[in-house]
Amino acid sequence: MNPLSSWWLVRRLKSRGRVLKRVIRALKWFMPMMRDVIRGDFRPVPWRAFGLMALALAYLIMPFDLIPDFLVLVGLLDDVMIVGWLLNGVDRQLETYRLWKQNKDKQNTPPSDA
Repeated sequence: MNPLSSWWLVRRLKSRGRVLKRVIRALKWFMPMMRDVIRGDFRPVPWRAFGLMALALAYLIMPFDLIPDFLVLVGLLDDVMIVGWLLNGVDRQLETYRLWKQNKDKQNTPPSDA
């Protein structure tokens, strides 16, 4: 099968859907978590999540990569894979924060009138 065909790409993305969802979820939850940590509302501080996010940002910003970006498709693909892998780790580290936040939101919701 031609690896550049659109059907191959669609099938490949569907098989990686779980990872893509985790990356998106990590990006969605990181900023609120950081705000709650700075305010002192959420403890213990998830230092590993901060470290993985810093590594992901540094890898995107650094001028050198494992595969240079002038090799357009392959150079960008390694950026996507490494940053995705790091953000997947961020998502795993934010699990305790998500549970804390959901419990906090449940406690703050007023009971509904039946």
